[in-house]
Amino acid sequence: MQPRETIHTTAAPPAIGPYVQAVAAGPYVFTSGQIALDPATGDLIEGEADAQARQVMANLAAVLAAAGLGFADVVKTTVFLTDMNDFAVVNAAYGESFDAGTKPARSTVAVAALPRGARVEIEAIALRR
Repeated sequence: MQPRETIHTTAAPPAIGPYVQAVAAGPYVFTSGQIALDPATGDLIEGEADAQARQVMANLAAVLAAAGLGFADVVKTTVFLTDMNDFAVVNAAYGESFDAGTKPARSTVAVAALPRGARVEIEAIALRR
């Protein structure tokens, strides 16, 4: 059995609870959900859902990079929104991170609330090749 590996980077916000930024297990890397926290300050960025989605994707990119991966390695994401009316703008911002041939499978779920009043949270599963 392969050991699990904790992934950590200071280029993304630290976990705000009893969890880690990501865990590698076998060939997969499972990220924790990222919200739009500024890694330098730990504060939720100001702005609409599209701005928050871009910060979330930047945070995910940093966590993936710490594992030696990028968005081309992502096979599945889950997007959590507090308002489904934000779907189109979040979808557009999210799509900026993926090339046509590397789009992952995805689920989008409406939730009642997210930590720190965030409007968007995204988690990912990536494959180490």
